[in-house]
Amino acid sequence: MKKIIVIGGGMAGSIVANGLARKLNKELNNGLVNITVISATDKHLYQPGLLYLAFGRVRENELVRDQRSILDKRIEFHVDPAINIDTKTKTVTTKSGKIFEGNYLVIATGSRLVPETIPGLAEGAHNFYSVDGARKLRDALKTFEGGKIVINVNAPHKCPVAPIEITCMLHDFLTEKGVMEKSEITYTYPVGRLHAMEPVANWAVPEFEKLGIKSETLFNTKEVNVDKKTITSEEGVTLNYDLLITIPPHKGQQVVEDSVPDAKGGWCPTDKKKLYLEGTTDVFICGDTTNIPISKAGSTAHFEADTIVDNISSLIQEGTMARDYDGKVFCFIETGKEEGSYVWFNYTTPPAPGLPTKAVHRFKLAYNKMYWLSAKGLL
Repeated sequence: MKKIIVIGGGMAGSIVANGLARKLNKELNNGLVNITVISATDKHLYQPGLLYLAFGRVRENELVRDQRSILDKRIEFHVDPAINIDTKTKTVTTKSGKIFEGNYLVIATGSRLVPETIPGLAEGAHNFYSVDGARKLRDALKTFEGGKIVINVNAPHKCPVAPIEITCMLHDFLTEKGVMEKSEITYTYPVGRLHAMEPVANWAVPEFEKLGIKSETLFNTKEVNVDKKTITSEEGVTLNYDLLITIPPHKGQQVVEDSVPDAKGGWCPTDKKKLYLEGTTDVFICGDTTNIPISKAGSTAHFEADTIVDNISSLIQEGTMARDYDGKVFCFIETGKEEGSYVWFNYTTPPAPGLPTKAVHRFKLAYNKMYWLSAKGLL
């Protein structure tokens, strides 16, 4: 029997596990293959929906489902956080003391927020990268009656266009509330332009100018003074705020940082085409957990997961890898005024955002509803 262990029950892990169950249907039914998912939680969160939760445009229960209901019934599912991953022996030790041993590992443990690495950031800033954070930001926006807002972007972070999205959506929100005229929005970014991807940065400049949004680039956050309500950069710039919204720095999961060789910051050294852990051919890395220098986004996880599904099933059925990952990423961009744009790119084609349209915005909202089919590996 070939045993496949998937560590992580988020989007990447769910698509991999469900896709393998479908591709290896006969082998699974005949007891020739076993698929196990190990997760730290019994809930599955649609993370991109948190942006809408912050503005009161979705309810919390629309974004969360039971993880067991997402997975094929034939998949073994354990809510038991991994505390050690041995990539040489392909064994996983969990918090309860259980040891799982496989023929193939898929590490899809995602990322975590580390605002505490910047003094004052956790205490002084709101974020929308967790249910609790989005809920608190929603409550703060309800009572906001005007003033200076700083949208502070740190790196690395997942969902590359989310900072631009929240900036444009915030402008809409304040306008509809009737307090935009009494407000000022300043957007900070750690490199010398509005976004790490130059075509996206160039596209954002006229959009921000049109909305009257100020910016402070080359702003690497040094500290937040909660009492004085100021945020200061390593470059020596200090901004005053009445409301501070941050995209916190991210790291990979602690278990990865602690137990996977050379996984600096919790990001696994990953072959960018084969998607296996460098130095192995039977340990695959998917989603945010990779150190591949492309966007940490839901679509990235999806396209990587599809590649891994094809390759593991092909290795089991035919003894060879099926295909390479081409670096494909697709991201919607909410631009406000019920309009949206998108970017897609891969290792050889740079992004080229188009003009915002209402049709793209509607398609993004439709995808939010269809996400659960995607997590089940059906889209």
